[in-house]
Amino acid sequence: MLELGCVQVYTGNGKGKTTAALGLALRAAGRGLRVCVFQFIKGGGPYGEHLIAEKLAPLFTIIQTGRPGWVNTRDITEDRRLAQEALERARNLLTSGEYDLLVLDEINGAVGFGLIDVEQVLELISLRPPRVELVLTGRNAHERVIEAADLVTEMRELKHYYKAGVPARTGIES
Repeated sequence: MLELGCVQVYTGNGKGKTTAALGLALRAAGRGLRVCVFQFIKGGGPYGEHLIAEKLAPLFTIIQTGRPGWVNTRDITEDRRLAQEALERARNLLTSGEYDLLVLDEINGAVGFGLIDVEQVLELISLRPPRVELVLTGRNAHERVIEAADLVTEMRELKHYYKAGVPARTGIES
């Protein structure tokens, strides 16, 4: 159990937000902390992190939410409904006392798409028990979320092999 939990935000347009959160989660589980990575708008998979989480259970849990594919930006009705259901599950996990570290992966993206309201994220932050570390990932973190956080890291792309035609690779991006 942590003596003091903080709120961390990993944002920006560069690669590495989820990867950084997963690295933190792996480190925490290695020290015996109970970890949950809760993924918004990441239906589909399984991704590599899901496969290793099965081997690290019960210390390391990943919960995937959303529909397969990406957000339907022409009609967000179904994506918003799923995100709101996921938000309620995340709230219950945060306050359950079951986890020392809770990663809300792509929650900032869910706000950016209009699936979750920034006030709902701020409410989650306010509900965080003092001994729980809360990590919020995703591009374009809202300035109010940034203000509420204890640590904010912005990933900035300087160069990306995708622009040279390298596709997503199993085990590296998925």
